[in-house]
Amino acid sequence: MFCYNGRNVSVTRENKERKKIDVKINRRKYTIVGTESKEHMELVAKLVNDKMGEIYQVNKHLDTTQLAVLTAINTMNDYLKLKADYEDLVTLIEEEE
Repeated sequence: MFCYNGRNVSVTRENKERKKIDVKINRRKYTIVGTESKEHMELVAKLVNDKMGEIYQVNKHLDTTQLAVLTAINTMNDYLKLKADYEDLVTLIEEEE
């Protein structure tokens, strides 16, 4: 979905039109390129920035790399919990049908 300052860091979906925006995360400017809407990409950047700020408030001694890794770990943890909840809901719906 995204590029970081012009370098691909992951593969974009299909051949949809790519959009390019500049965002600030942890007081640094990043260029993001993706096929999602501008609003979606801005929201993703805001959520990452918010999560980094939340973690930094508890661990002010962290350098940028440590902060980024802890943000990624916390985000994946949240994602896996939501994915498990989703799968549980799908199972419940299928059982009801």
